[in-house]
Amino acid sequence: MAALIVLVVLVVFAVFLAAKTVRVIPQARAAVVERWGSYSRTLQPGLNIVVPIVDRVRPLIDLREQVVTFPPQPVITEDNVSVGIDTVLYFTITNAKDASYEVANPLQAIEQLTVTSLRNIVGDLTLEETLTSRDQVNTRLRVVLDERTGKWGIRINGVEIKSIDPPASIQEAMEKQMRAERDRRATILTAEGVKQSQILTAEGEKQAAVLKAEGAREAAILRAEGEAKAIDTVFRAIHAGDPDPKLLSYQYLQMLPELAKGDANKIWVIPSEFTTALGSLSGAMGRAVEGAQAPPPPPSASAPGADRSPPAGDGERRGDEAQRSLPPGGHPAP
Repeated sequence: MAALIVLVVLVVFAVFLAAKTVRVIPQARAAVVERWGSYSRTLQPGLNIVVPIVDRVRPLIDLREQVVTFPPQPVITEDNVSVGIDTVLYFTITNAKDASYEVANPLQAIEQLTVTSLRNIVGDLTLEETLTSRDQVNTRLRVVLDERTGKWGIRINGVEIKSIDPPASIQEAMEKQMRAERDRRATILTAEGVKQSQILTAEGEKQAAVLKAEGAREAAILRAEGEAKAIDTVFRAIHAGDPDPKLLSYQYLQMLPELAKGDANKIWVIPSEFTTALGSLSGAMGRAVEGAQAPPPPPSASAPGADRSPPAGDGERRGDEAQRSLPPGGHPAP
């Protein structure tokens, strides 16, 4: 019975020694081995053999990229505005030995380093620059952290500003400024639209006026050409018909109503040819009337009992000649 108990104890001890001797390290993990309290080696993923009791294996270290979020930190900008900045940090442990021995608490050290670096960077920027230059702040912060954490066996892959929370009064002022800026842009866009509309309307009216003027000019030219052709045709027809002065005078009389038409015609000029033609026409009409009213002609001189007295015209001519032959005093010579 005692032998059985000893055998069981030996088996349990052997299993314990085997468990302490054979260590399996998962992928993307690392373990630091200490021998007699000092660093011995780093166990890589896979099957590893250690010396029980002599070697001590520290807890596994995760070599994957890790994400840590830091609570909002109060930061004062260059223009003395206190803002709360919430950051997100991405880092990877590249050296398990340095991460185990160079820094006691890596996450706390990274957090404090992030806060101090962020205050230094944002302190050189105004609130407007801080809100609009997140990429610049992220880049500068990552460079500073990467330089400091390199000796800890930690690589900073990226730093992102999650949120920037200014005071409520600043937010209200920013909202008012944003609304004013949008109203200004809307007013400018409306004015530009009205301007473009007026420009297009003016251009359309200009083109319409030009087209109307060109149409009126073409119509006037065609009308003048038609009138010229009509005048030329009438002129040729008149010359071909060889009209007498009576016909021309009658045509002048027909044109008198056309000359007097219109309320604006206060004064109109009659050409000298018209008076000449009118005189010819009136003379012709007078002769026609006299011929219609004259008595029948006297009997001829060869008829018996005819009056042999000289015509009245001959006596008048002789009286005129006698009057011209008188001396200047008007009495005949003795």
